[in-house]
Amino acid sequence: MHQPAPAPDLKQDFRGQLLTPNDAGYDEARRICNGMIDKRPAFIARCTGVDDVVLCVNFARMNDLLLAVRGGGHNLAGNAVCNGGLVIDLSRMKRVRVDPPRRTARAEPGLTWGEFDRETQAFGLATTGGQISTTGIAGLTLGGGWGYLARRFGLTCDNLLSVELVTANGEILTASAAENPDLFWGLRGGGGNFGVATSFEYQLHPVGQVLAGIVAYPLQKAREVLKLYRDFTNSSPDEMASGIVLITLPDGTAVVGIVVCYSGPLAEGERLVKPLRAFAPLLMDQIGPIPYTAAQQLIDGFYPSGLQNYWKSSFLKEISDDAIDILAAYCSKRPTPICHGLIEHQLGGAVRRADRQATAFAHRDVEYSFMALGVCVDPAEAAQCIAWAREFWEAMQPCSTGGVYVNYLGREADEGPERIKAAYGPEKYARLVALKKKYDPTNLFSLNQNIKPS
Repeated sequence: MHQPAPAPDLKQDFRGQLLTPNDAGYDEARRICNGMIDKRPAFIARCTGVDDVVLCVNFARMNDLLLAVRGGGHNLAGNAVCNGGLVIDLSRMKRVRVDPPRRTARAEPGLTWGEFDRETQAFGLATTGGQISTTGIAGLTLGGGWGYLARRFGLTCDNLLSVELVTANGEILTASAAENPDLFWGLRGGGGNFGVATSFEYQLHPVGQVLAGIVAYPLQKAREVLKLYRDFTNSSPDEMASGIVLITLPDGTAVVGIVVCYSGPLAEGERLVKPLRAFAPLLMDQIGPIPYTAAQQLIDGFYPSGLQNYWKSSFLKEISDDAIDILAAYCSKRPTPICHGLIEHQLGGAVRRADRQATAFAHRDVEYSFMALGVCVDPAEAAQCIAWAREFWEAMQPCSTGGVYVNYLGREADEGPERIKAAYGPEKYARLVALKKKYDPTNLFSLNQNIKPS
């Protein structure tokens, strides 16, 4: 007669570091980059390998514990930690193996993009990754993922070859085009709904020195610069990715800043950025040939860990005159200097040309993503920043496609289930629900932009 497996003993069997509220280092381990999030798990399990992950998943399931999964990066929405439950902390799983002849890399989920890029660039290779080096590879990839290389090589998930995953029943699966292809479809955009990803295999591409940097102009010129940026992006080739931000520099200067990264021939890049350099008055021009790893760190300083962060995002149909007027108006009355409005032009190109049905990521026809970022240092200012970001976002909705990038969604309590559906559209959302029912019917993995199994 078959005997059921004994329940795992977390304290006895776990090989990594297990932290509880009375342990030294617990408070540091429970913090994430968003200072608005303050949660106290019962256990933080810093895993050393796949066996630790399986143990934790089985322990949480058998003990009906709330389960959170933490990778190596940001998790703005706060789903990487929980109150009273178990956090599977993957941040110490950082192995990466590059295969130069095949132009592939196998990487563990605790890596940040800065760490990943350092290893692949040793061989002159890269894949599409987030444009802040402290972003974790896992969350970005599972949500779709874009950055400076997306217009040329596709989304991060378009460059994903396989995933090793621990499912809700503690099984270790490989998902790829050849194995469990239904699951592989869902992992490319569906977030952390289907299990704990313990390794990723990526397609790499030759990427050498890039032409990248920041130019900045007075905030008073916001409308003119936004129109300049619209013209610049309308004629940008696939090798050119960029973003425009209305913010205040550390020295107190309010600016409109444009960050660019061109991965094609340097001379052509210099020609393309001439209109940005010709616009006056130009307060800053830091564009030049730099390593790709340096380009990936250009805006790190604007996103340090520990700030109070509240973000609202949408895709834009275009940079219309109405959108320009709204951006200029709201960014002239920001409640703190580090609140800002942002438009990214990292879609289109190869993202649009990819197979629409191959991944759960749904928004391949858009070119621009908009964000209203309510940011402050002092928690006493947080309510004011949240109200500003919400009002700013609402004002921009007539210019929006109605869709949103799942990785830019905040807490479900703030966003609501309809916003998660808007990240996928009705057809893909229904397919994700069926997949969730198959692989996680009890919704063990509920702390994410959650797709409920019914």
